[in-house]
Amino acid sequence: MKKSALSLTVLAALALGTASAQTTIKIASLSPLSGGQSDLGTQIRNGAQLAVNEYKAQFKKIGFDLVLVPYDDQADPATGTAAARKIAADRQILAVVGTLNSGVAIPASAALVSSKVAMVSPANTANGVTDRGLSNMNRIVARDDAQGPAGANFISGNLKAKKVYVLNDKTAYGEGLAKEVEKALKAKGVTVSANEGTEEKSDFSSIVAKIKLANPDAIYFGGIYNQVGVFIKQLREAGVQAPVVGGDGLDSGELPVIVGEANANNIYFTTVAAPLSALPAAKVFATNYKKTFNDDAQGFGAFGYDAAKVVVQGVLNAVRANKNKLPSRAQVESAIRKGSFTGLLSGNVSFNSAGDRKAATLYVMNVTAGKFKLSTSIPVKPVKQ
Repeated sequence: MKKSALSLTVLAALALGTASAQTTIKIASLSPLSGGQSDLGTQIRNGAQLAVNEYKAQFKKIGFDLVLVPYDDQADPATGTAAARKIAADRQILAVVGTLNSGVAIPASAALVSSKVAMVSPANTANGVTDRGLSNMNRIVARDDAQGPAGANFISGNLKAKKVYVLNDKTAYGEGLAKEVEKALKAKGVTVSANEGTEEKSDFSSIVAKIKLANPDAIYFGGIYNQVGVFIKQLREAGVQAPVVGGDGLDSGELPVIVGEANANNIYFTTVAAPLSALPAAKVFATNYKKTFNDDAQGFGAFGYDAAKVVVQGVLNAVRANKNKLPSRAQVESAIRKGSFTGLLSGNVSFNSAGDRKAATLYVMNVTAGKFKLSTSIPVKPVKQ
């Protein structure tokens, strides 16, 4: 009798465990949580967590437990792809918020496409992210072919530069951005002294020497804040005060810390993630972020939040369309691509057939005395609607 009773107890526990497993819906985040770009990656994860927290009660009412599962891609394509395979293997994960880096998004989304796991990126700008035509890859930010020309227009129009030295970090992101900038500058008759790729992280003396010889009116660097910040510090220490312009990879509060406040001047960057001051709806978000994480929210935190809201609303739409039953990954993928999403900090979101946001905004920021200030904002649309 005791053995039988014990067996029944075990079976009951297993049944409960199975029932519980079936009602859990996981959303994954994929971003760098360690390494040199963890500042931005952590913002994305934290923003996603706030969105999940906000929707937990709605999911609970219809019998689901909504949870966020963060994955660290270390800003590395191989690590990100390995994480994507783990995500694909966990059937409770229905969609992904991420990534930060285009070079990670491209192989990670390819690893997830056969499993029908949708991705919504809060940050990827490389054209190739969506130009591959994958059914699972979406983004809520502008593309390089919008961001590059915007940077070039600012350099030639606002800074009145006639000669520009272009650098890139040899990643899909940096090379793509630098290529678009170079193309747009040349179309405007601006001389491009060089478009040089570098993976250097600590000693830029040889590049600085070449820049001194070229004597450009401005420098453009397609790269990320942890690398570009060190470059700017050494550039300024060498006496070069020419304006440095970059893309949204410079959009981190760590940039002026790395450069040093005394040297953090005459720096500009285009960013796809709006400064919170440019988002009227962001005050409550910023307060919640500070209260939850004891840290200040930045632009990529807000866009991590928005990307997660798109994901969660897409999942919710798929649940409802499936008569409040657990939807398949394919149903979620379709609901995200075809949906119209509201209540976001950056405005309403809908995607074209490639997964690009139909209407986005670019922001040009100025760094002076280590402080970020909005210079201008530019509405943009992808070529394909």
